[in-house]
Amino acid sequence: MEPDSNYKYGIKSTFSQCLALVGAGFLQVGVGTQLICSTVIIGALLDRSNENERLTMTIEQMSWFGSLLYLCTPLGSVFSSLVLDRLGHKNCMIITNIPYLVSQIIFFYAENVETMYVCSIMMGLGVGFSGGPFSAYLGEVCEPKLRGALMSATNVFFFSGSLLLTTIYAITRQWRLTVLANMAIPIITIVILCMSPDSPMWLLSKGKTEKAHRTLGKLRGWVSHDKCSNEFHEMVVFVSANKNSSNDKNEKNNSDSSWKQLMQPDVLRPFRLLLIYFFFSNLLSGVPFGPYLVEVFLTFGANVDAQWTVAFSLCISIVGGILTIFLVNRLGKRFLTLTTLSICSICYISIGLIGIYWTDSNQIKAWLLLICFFISTLVASFGIMPIGWILLTEIFPMKSRNITCSICSTLSFILSFFMTKYYPNVVYLVDFYNTFTIFGFGGLIGCVYFYFCLPETENKTLQEISEFFK
Repeated sequence: MEPDSNYKYGIKSTFSQCLALVGAGFLQVGVGTQLICSTVIIGALLDRSNENERLTMTIEQMSWFGSLLYLCTPLGSVFSSLVLDRLGHKNCMIITNIPYLVSQIIFFYAENVETMYVCSIMMGLGVGFSGGPFSAYLGEVCEPKLRGALMSATNVFFFSGSLLLTTIYAITRQWRLTVLANMAIPIITIVILCMSPDSPMWLLSKGKTEKAHRTLGKLRGWVSHDKCSNEFHEMVVFVSANKNSSNDKNEKNNSDSSWKQLMQPDVLRPFRLLLIYFFFSNLLSGVPFGPYLVEVFLTFGANVDAQWTVAFSLCISIVGGILTIFLVNRLGKRFLTLTTLSICSICYISIGLIGIYWTDSNQIKAWLLLICFFISTLVASFGIMPIGWILLTEIFPMKSRNITCSICSTLSFILSFFMTKYYPNVVYLVDFYNTFTIFGFGGLIGCVYFYFCLPETENKTLQEISEFFK
């Protein structure tokens, strides 16, 4: 039976899927606040005007504080991969809010650097734990034609969380009060997730066929069993095929584990592609200098308030995230990747060349640098930044999706750790503006790779995508 990627459920189906993903969206709000937290706090500690602040950090300590979150996500991701099949996507997404909430409470009372490190580690564990369940949940709950757009919509939630935290700090200028207000996010997320449905595919894998059929009917606009029977049959075939494949391998060798599935071509090929994608996405979307964003804007030299400039850059990212919702289905992920990666690379090279060869320090130069940076921020936010995470929900076969989603999320954050931790060292070695130039030329290399190796997955069923990589 040929998979049909357009089931034509109607507007009620779109609404019900959006409603089901509100909890996952708020989870991304929390991830956004956690990832921008170090930027806010480091910026606050660099501001010497606050005489009441009793906490201080050296540049080396700031680099550790800003990068420890990324380093500790692997532990959360590994633990997530071990319990995801048993607990399910929804329960795992609920659990991830616990270390998030505790870290914000400890932040508020922190008086030394070691305590700040502990908070960063806890946030890293929570963020890592959330990656696999979140990505797999979206891939299994959404219709193929809506998957890209709805995944992009959650990206808007991510940027909104970052914007919320930076705006609160820009208004209050007190980072402790900011994290105190931020405690509301995980509480709200837990409440919403408790009312969200489980993934029909996960329910099928647990033998809960009737409940899976009812859940699918609700997700497709509260339709009858007959209305969604074709899609449900495809799900049953898909889940059964993956179960049989796993059982056959277990009969041949009982010592085989899900980890060894990574060596199979239909898993290894998308795994390699996605890892390379995350490398170039992180490199050209501002990850290396994320915690030091306030210092970056100060170096540009424009007469702007650095804290509000950070908030404005996140507003631009939200606009980009909204554009993704409307563009990804029309233009496709391949075209958006090649276009946005090229533009970001050109912007970074321009920042580097202007900074190096325009020797006069004036506001025209400063604003040109800022404009190039804002353009790259906008373009990255509707292209290379969200598309990697959309691909994560699509390109792996179900038999290994949970573990590969978790591992890819882990490796993405490990890349982020190295880029963030050693960004000050790179700047020290090659100079601030040369760093942008190097990143830009690296992005052009990525364009060449994706031109030859990145397939189009938009509006394809998970089974069709899986067949491509076999």
